[in-house]
Amino acid sequence: MPDRGGTGGGSVIEARRHQRSFGDGLIAEATGELWEEWMKHADQMLEDEQLIETTYEALLRRRPKSRSRGRLGTPAEIVLRLLILKHIRNWSYGTLEREVRANLVYRDFTRVGAGKVPDAKTIGRWGPALGSAVIKQIHQRVVEIAQEKKIVVGRRLRVDTTVVETNIHYPTDSSLLGDGVRVLTRAMKKIAKLAGAAGTKLRDRTRSVRYRLMEIGRASRSKGQQRKEKLQQSYQRLLAAAGRVVAQARRFVKEVAGGVKRCADVFQQAALEGLRKELETILPRVDQVIRQTRARVLGGDKHAEGKLVSLFEPSSEIIRKGKAGKPTEFGKLIKVQEAEGQIVTDYEVYAKRPNDCDLLLPSIEAHQQRLGCTPRLVTGDAGFYSAKAEAAAEAMGVKRVSVPNHSTKSPDRRRHQKRRWFRNGQKWRTGCEGRISVLKRRHGLGRCRYKGDDGMRRWVGLGVIGDNLINMGRALARQRE
Repeated sequence: MPDRGGTGGGSVIEARRHQRSFGDGLIAEATGELWEEWMKHADQMLEDEQLIETTYEALLRRRPKSRSRGRLGTPAEIVLRLLILKHIRNWSYGTLEREVRANLVYRDFTRVGAGKVPDAKTIGRWGPALGSAVIKQIHQRVVEIAQEKKIVVGRRLRVDTTVVETNIHYPTDSSLLGDGVRVLTRAMKKIAKLAGAAGTKLRDRTRSVRYRLMEIGRASRSKGQQRKEKLQQSYQRLLAAAGRVVAQARRFVKEVAGGVKRCADVFQQAALEGLRKELETILPRVDQVIRQTRARVLGGDKHAEGKLVSLFEPSSEIIRKGKAGKPTEFGKLIKVQEAEGQIVTDYEVYAKRPNDCDLLLPSIEAHQQRLGCTPRLVTGDAGFYSAKAEAAAEAMGVKRVSVPNHSTKSPDRRRHQKRRWFRNGQKWRTGCEGRISVLKRRHGLGRCRYKGDDGMRRWVGLGVIGDNLINMGRALARQRE
């Protein structure tokens, strides 16, 4: 059997796995009664031609000759099923590889069969190859399948927002400065190793910076009047050391760009240029951390505009949702909206946090676009309320808008919110909070393990697709009963 380990450069991509072996039949016969009930229906839905074609076309865009040249790569249907299974079970790539290799049911479900299971490193390349836009298309097709199978009608809509945290440590001014010094020094050490003794000599300040971090940690835990004074002195030393490292990194960048630090070997020179670009990317972020630390610690400005909370995930936002257990979260705000059958019909990851009251009308428009109808009932929590949005929703054809206004003093509004249909709408709305809880616990949407904004959108999209397939499979199983 040909090696099906990758879809990298020089691989011929197929839409489906056409060549089957004798072992595939034995696996299907042995595992037929061991499948979970929802998996049987999800397996049939993933046979959809449009889903496979979307994945296939996305994989072909990686290399221009993937239709005709190279060794045989992993077919698109296997790529799609492995990625979805990973997020259904909330596994790492290594766990996914191990479980599929060891479990006959997963081999049959993913169409790997008796073939070779792709390794974790190969699977990890598929998500970025597809991209968040393709994941969105796959989700839209899954919602269409739910509508075709009468799981979703579109008469009701509920919407809520939550935070998906980025995979960063809790940010403090000192830890961010320590990260910056560590990353810059690491890159400069690699440059010095490649370029030799030419140009500026590297001076390693990581040990002195580490001592300053320990001083700040001890001073922050101390009590008394001298605590603030000690903290400011330690921060001044830390800022001075970080500034020297930044200045040295800038000299390294100039010397690599000017040819002072260079390599005779072509590949080593390419590595040197890559390290220069890494320094050019990190340096502005470290500069920003230095500025905001001076403003916050030495200047007393606790509300520095556009605070950077991570050097590695610079787009992470500081979001406060009023939770007692976690008052401050660092990540991205996402919107989740559902129709009947616990099916998430639309999701959105916002680059900048919007007000919830501005999301009601776009949610109705997304519902109309996805399902081709206007919902009879729209419900959300008090954060989505505005008189203007409620009137606009009714003008769009929504008969009942169940969004409470807790700050109202109008007797008519209070009577309106005590009507039976309004209270029933609010009871149904609470299910959206349960759906978000399931997405976080079962599918890992509490914290995104992928990098960058596109990685965040892929993580959320695949988690939502996995949850939809489970709920659709269970709904079809109940219909059969």
